[in-house]
Amino acid sequence: MTEAKTVVRLVLCDDHAVVRAGLRALLGSAGGIEVVGEAGSGPEAVALAERLQPDVVLMDLQLGGDMDGIEATRRITTSIRPAPHVLVLTTFDTDADITRAIAAGATGYLLKAERPEELFAAIQAAAQGRTALSPPIADRVLHRMRNPQPALTARELDILGQLAQGLGNREIAKALHVSEATVKTHLGRIYDKLGVDNRAAAVAVASERRLLN
Repeated sequence: MTEAKTVVRLVLCDDHAVVRAGLRALLGSAGGIEVVGEAGSGPEAVALAERLQPDVVLMDLQLGGDMDGIEATRRITTSIRPAPHVLVLTTFDTDADITRAIAAGATGYLLKAERPEELFAAIQAAAQGRTALSPPIADRVLHRMRNPQPALTARELDILGQLAQGLGNREIAKALHVSEATVKTHLGRIYDKLGVDNRAAAVAVASERRLLN
């Protein structure tokens, strides 16, 4: 006797209503996936995940408001028990985005350019706690594993992002609520890890390595 296929209960999170409608229609045609809720912001996603206890939260990274998809993922995976699996679905594929999403607890990372069949398979895999990565993301993760480089911390990535916006040490310190001395210390470590000796070169290398959002 064949076992009945388990239906994956899923919450959608995207700040564009049209995108959510399209995803709901697409997933409704898949079979084995039930969209039980929709969220248009990070706080809504966290609240729905806690109330509905879905198997998977399909999470966009760039959300309006004060909570992006990374922070929403972190809260869902650390504060809800049992924690749903979070599958990131985004157009952004920078190393910074990938690193932060995985560090926040995301089970998988998928690009919106993938075929529907890949999305369906990734959702089923995520529901079982298995890692699901778009092929381009998997290739880059493997490349980094085979060619390890000193990794920047989340704080160093934050400072690098501020550098890319042209902010000075004082402005960065104010934006991140740290002292200028702390900023200078982090800058020294960033230069060492990137093999550079000035701000412009750090931004250039970071851009080349796709470390910036």
